[in-house]
Amino acid sequence: MPRDKYPTPYDAVLPLLPHLALGTRFVEPCAGDRRLVAHLERHGHVCVDAFDIEPEHPDVDQADALAVEYAPAPDDVCVTNPPWDRKVLHPMIDKWRLLMPTWFLFDADWMHTRQSAPFMPYCHAIVSVGRVKWIEGSKMTGKENASWYHFRKDPARTVFYGR
Repeated sequence: MPRDKYPTPYDAVLPLLPHLALGTRFVEPCAGDRRLVAHLERHGHVCVDAFDIEPEHPDVDQADALAVEYAPAPDDVCVTNPPWDRKVLHPMIDKWRLLMPTWFLFDADWMHTRQSAPFMPYCHAIVSVGRVKWIEGSKMTGKENASWYHFRKDPARTVFYGR
C-alpha cells in the first residue's frame, strides 16, 4: 500500500475526540474509504462533505482537495488524514487552514523540522497520538509517531497535548 493511502485506524481518532465539541460538523477532503468519517460519526459528529481524489466508498465524492472550490458553513471544521508527502501536505495546510479550522493527522516528527517553520505560527494545538497499527490484521504498529495538528488562519501559540 502506498505510504499516503492508509485507512485511519480507530485508535488514531480517540486522542482527537476530547478536542471536538459534541456534534462537530466536519468536512473530510481525503476521505478514501470513509473510515475516518465513520469513526467520528460513531461519536456523534456530523460529516457535511466527504471527497477524495480516488474515492473508495460510494458515499465519497471524487474531487481533488487542492483544486476543489469549497465554501464551508461558519461552524464547519476540516478533519482529515492527508497525504504525508510534503508536496501535497504543505499546500493542503495552506489552503484548508484559510477556509476553516483544520485537524490534520500526520507524522509527529514534522513539527521538529525546518520545513514546518512557515506553518507552525498557524498551528494552535498538537495532540499526540503515538504509534498506531495502520495495517489491519498486522502484528506491528507503524514505525513513526503521529499527531493531530490543529491549524487556523490566525497565528497563535501552539498548545501541546501529550498522551
